[in-house]
Formats: sequence, structure tokens, C-alpha cells
Amino acid sequence: MRPRALFGIALGAVARNKTRALLTTLGIVIGIAAVIAMTEIGQGSASAIQRTIASMGADNLLVLPGTAASGGISFGAGSVTTLTPQDAAALADCPALRAVAPIVRTRTQIVCGNRNWVPQYVYGTTPDYLAVRNWLPLAAGTPFTARDLRSAAKVCLVGQTVARQLWPGGDAVGRELRIKDIVCRVTGVLASKGANMMGMDQDDIVLAPWTTIKYRVSGSALADQNQSATAAAGDRLHPGAVALYPTQSPTRAADTPQPLHLPNVDQIASAAQKDATTAAIDEIARVLRERHHIQPGEPDDFSIRDMTEMTRAMAATASLMTRLLLCVALISLVVGGVGIMNIMLVSVTERTREIGLRMAVGARTRDVLQQFLVEAIVLCLAGGLFGILLGRGASLLIARVLGWSTEPSMEALVAAVVVAVTVGLVFGFYPAFKASRLNPIEALRYE
Repeated sequence: MRPRALFGIALGAVARNKTRALLTTLGIVIGIAAVIAMTEIGQGSASAIQRTIASMGADNLLVLPGTAASGGISFGAGSVTTLTPQDAAALADCPALRAVAPIVRTRTQIVCGNRNWVPQYVYGTTPDYLAVRNWLPLAAGTPFTARDLRSAAKVCLVGQTVARQLWPGGDAVGRELRIKDIVCRVTGVLASKGANMMGMDQDDIVLAPWTTIKYRVSGSALADQNQSATAAAGDRLHPGAVALYPTQSPTRAADTPQPLHLPNVDQIASAAQKDATTAAIDEIARVLRERHHIQPGEPDDFSIRDMTEMTRAMAATASLMTRLLLCVALISLVVGGVGIMNIMLVSVTERTREIGLRMAVGARTRDVLQQFLVEAIVLCLAGGLFGILLGRGASLLIARVLGWSTEPSMEALVAAVVVAVTVGLVFGFYPAFKASRLNPIEALRYE
């Protein structure tokens, strides 16, 4: 029998029992809608978790300087200065990295009026650091610029904790604070991040151009202690020390810092492209070994740290949640399929004489089997189309009303149609097979 004729007969049989067909497809509609909605909610939740992971720095790669050793004693990572701003600029061209920023660290007191604070982090960096840590947009104000970087401008960004400590209840943008002896203007306030995985406050931070921190504030690599306190201690230990050579006055040094010919940085922070952490690590190692003229077989004069373990754990959690949601949705699809089988068996019983008549006038077993299979598929397809509309509507409604993160999925839409057809074939086969095996004589005698 031709496919067009089969579909015509199937549509006619469905149209004769509209109410029953509607109730039959209701299970498929609910099942497909649940699959669509759960898939979109699951994907949206997974993306939200990935964004949260990225904001915590899970996609970050930290490059540290090499290790010095003497007499078999290692002094630990960062004990020699091997990284430069030029290294960071070279890494920025790596395709597997989406952002790269050099970091100069210091730890010192900041003062504003009669208030003071010692932030956990005082970083000199570039505007790209905000992209590395996903810190855009800012909570208020604007970032410092590349022009500020070139001129070692006295500007900075502050975290929420710093703003709260120095200006409780007030607006920090446009205010001035003193970092050691340098007065900097606050151009922006960072968005709140809270504590990291180790419980450290990520909002207790001050960011400034690395040239400002390097040339105006620290002038050397980071010392772990509070440098403002160290300076005072040094004055007590060596009172009245006389410099061997003439030095600039503090005012002149602050206004016209003398750039180092070959400045070094304490770290290089970078963020890998999505699912490209391994490639990014390989590219970083290749570029730095080439720039530092490290021969094959020689050890690296740098180290690379990543957070692959945390990323893997978070991704596994998101994947497990999505699978659980899909399992719940698939249960409703199975229930809908059982409903299809039940109604098709009732239809075979009601149409026993019709089947006998068709077989008596020449219909083959295959024709009867195809007829009832097509009817089951038509019911499931109709239910699938309505289920797609209902699922998309439910997903949009949940996103609007509850504020949950959802993402449309073309794969889920295609899969819904395939599942609808599959359910029709699987659960419609037994009724169709039973109809095709009816004895024509007994079927004609059926009352």
C-alpha cells in the first residue's frame, strides 16, 4: 500500500475518535514537554554552573617564575625572576588563551582620611585581568585603561570589602586613597565575588596598573609581609643610615618614576578558551621555553598551575543533574507509550470486523501491520509537536517567573521528534502485529 494511502487511512481513523485520540496523545504531550523543559533547564543550569566556575577562576592558568636552589636546598617557586611583561604579551597571541595579564603583587597599607586597611591582595596588572577573572561589568565606575598603564597613572579599582572598610555607606568612585606614599584615584568598584574555594575573600583587593605598582609603590618582587610595616622596622634597625649615592626625593620619585630597563613580574594570569585547558598549558610551555631559550631536555624556569580538578568535579555535578532531570522526564514518556499501546489494543478489538473485511478483499498481513503502525506513529507525532510547543512555553515561563537560567536546544527538539516516532513504533508494534495475525473468517464473524 502506498505511503500516502496509509497516512490517509490513519488520519481518518484518528479523526473518527477525536476525544480518544486527544486523551491518548496527552501522555506523549506531557512526556515530550517534560523532556524539552528538563533539557533546557538542565543545559541552562550547566551553563550557569560553568559561568560560576569561570568567575571563581577555575579556567585560570597561573604562570609562576622559576625556583632557585643552593647547596641542594630549593627556595620554592618564585624565588628567581624569570617572567616579564613581554612574556605576557607573547602569550596573548596563543589561540587557546582568551585573556592574559601580568601581575605585580605587593602587600601594604592603604589609607583614606582617618581610615586605613591592609588588603589581602594589592595587584598591579592590566585591564585584561578583568577578562581573565570574569570581573566585567564593574559594580560601579570604569576600569583603568591601556593609556593609564603606559603612563603609570595613579588610578586603581577596589573590591567590595575595601570599599566597605574605607567608605562605609558611601560611594567609592572618584575618591582618593593612599597606597604606601602614592595617592591614587578610585575609578571603579569591582563586582562582588565572595570567598573562593579556600575561604579567602576575593573582594579584599585593590587593582592598579602594573607600572604604577612596580615603579611607584613596590619597586621589587613581592615580600610576603606588609611592606609598609617592614619599612618602619628597617628604619628602627638602621637609624640615621646614609645613602652612598644621591637619591631622588620622595616627591620627585612619585611624580617621575624611573622605569626598569628589564622589568619582571611576579605572575602571569591567563584564562583558557572553553574546553581548551590542556592545549593552553602546552602552548604556554612552548612559548615560554622558546622565549627563555630553554634547550630540549633542560628543566623549565617557570611553573604552570591550573584548577582542572575543581573544573572536572563541577562539570560532573552539572552533568549528573542534567541526567537525573532527563530520567524523570523519560519516565513520563514511557507512561505515555503504555497509553498508546492500550488505546491501540482497544482500537484493534473495536475494528476486528473492519480488519477481517480488508483481509477478505485482498489486504495482506503486511498492509494491516503497516496501517496500525502508521496510526500509532501519527498519534505520537501529533503528541510530539504539541509537546514541543508546551515544553518551550514552560521553559520560557520558568525563566521569566522564577528567574532560572534556561537555554534552547535544537538537539532536544530533533530528539523529541525522533523519540515520538520511536515510541509509536515500539508501543504500536504489538497491537499492529496482533491485528495482522487475525483470521479473516473469525474476524468477519466477530460481534
